[in-house]
Amino acid sequence: MLFDPQIFIEQLLNPAYLWGALLSVGVAICSLIIATVIGFIVALGRTSNKWTLQAPANFYTWFFRALPALLVLLIMWNALPQLIPALKADWYTPFIAASIGLGIVEAAFMAEIIRSALLSVDEGQGQAARALGMKPATVMFRVVLPQAIRVALPPTGNEFIGLIKYSSLASVISLRELLTTAQVGVNITFRYAEYYAVAIIYYLIIVSIITIIQSQVEKKFAWTSRQSAKALKKESLV
Repeated sequence: MLFDPQIFIEQLLNPAYLWGALLSVGVAICSLIIATVIGFIVALGRTSNKWTLQAPANFYTWFFRALPALLVLLIMWNALPQLIPALKADWYTPFIAASIGLGIVEAAFMAEIIRSALLSVDEGQGQAARALGMKPATVMFRVVLPQAIRVALPPTGNEFIGLIKYSSLASVISLRELLTTAQVGVNITFRYAEYYAVAIIYYLIIVSIITIIQSQVEKKFAWTSRQSAKALKKESLV
C-alpha cells in the first residue's frame, strides 16, 4: 500500500492526536515538577557533610537509577493498589500514576543535575554572602540558586523532552497519550505509515516549542545570575 496523503491529513487534524499530545506534555510537566522537588532534596542530601543525610540520598539515587521506568509504572498501577486500598478509588487515574511513577524515577537523575549545578557555583560567593550576614536559606535562594539554575537548565530541558517520550510507556497502564493514539489507529486500519507520520509531526512540533521556550528561559536566568553575582561582589567591596 502506498502512502495515502488524504488519510495523513485527516489524522493530522484529528482532535484525538491533540488530546494525546496534551496528555503527553501534561504527564511530562507533572513528572518534572515532582522530580525537581524530590531531586532538590536528594541533591542537598548528597552535598551534605552529614552521613545521616548522605546515606538515604545516595540510596535513593542508586535505587531508582537502577529500576526501569516501565517496571515502576507497572508497580504504581498494579501493585500499589493491592497494598494501599485507597488507590483503588476512581481518583487514582492512569495520569496520576504515570506522573508520580515517572517523577519518582526522574528525580534520581534530576538530583545529579541539581547537585552538579550547585557544586558549579563558586564556594567563595556563599562564604562572602554569609560574611555579609545573610542566613543560609537566603544565601541558597538569592545567591546560589540563580546561578545554579542557569547551569541546570540545558540538561533539565533535555530531561523534559525525554519525559515526553517516556510518557509513551504509560500505555501499559491504559493512558491514551500521543503514541498510543497512533497505535490504536494502526491496530484498526493497518495504515502504519500515515498514523506514525502524524505522531512524528506532533512530537517534532512539541520539541520545537519546548526548545524555543528553553532558549528564552536560559537567556533570562543567564542575566539574573550575572546580576546576582555582580550585586554580591559590589556589596562585599563596600
